[in-house]
Amino acid sequence: MSLPAQPEGGQGSLWFPEPPSKPARLLPPLVLAYIGDAVYEVAVRQRVIARPNLRPHHLHRQATKFASAKAQARLLALIEPQLTEPEQDVVRQGRNAKSGTVPKNANVLDYRHATAFECLVGYLYYSGAHDRLRTLISQGFELLERDHD
Repeated sequence: MSLPAQPEGGQGSLWFPEPPSKPARLLPPLVLAYIGDAVYEVAVRQRVIARPNLRPHHLHRQATKFASAKAQARLLALIEPQLTEPEQDVVRQGRNAKSGTVPKNANVLDYRHATAFECLVGYLYYSGAHDRLRTLISQGFELLERDHD
């Protein structure tokens, strides 16, 4: 019996004991975006819950400022200068991935960039680069809020 694959980089562990079937660098971009969407959603929810107003409708309104395709595309544009070459490759692959779906509340360009951002988040999560992931998301949130004001 073989041991399950461990996250690359050894910088952290997954939240749950089920590692991906392949190393992060070998997963298809849309698979990385799939897990990246969920990981990013947790970051957004923690961000809005850390604020004083906890009414459900308010939480949802605040979360959409970070989690919409337009917001994710903008966040990616703001953090892109900080990305390493391998991270830029992941973003490029995510941006070029064909999902086969048409966004209903976003233009195609924002949707592609949002998918690229989610792909990056998934890649960093599965690579075990959790500190890097937290840093980029936190900086992105700060830049996005400054940009939004």
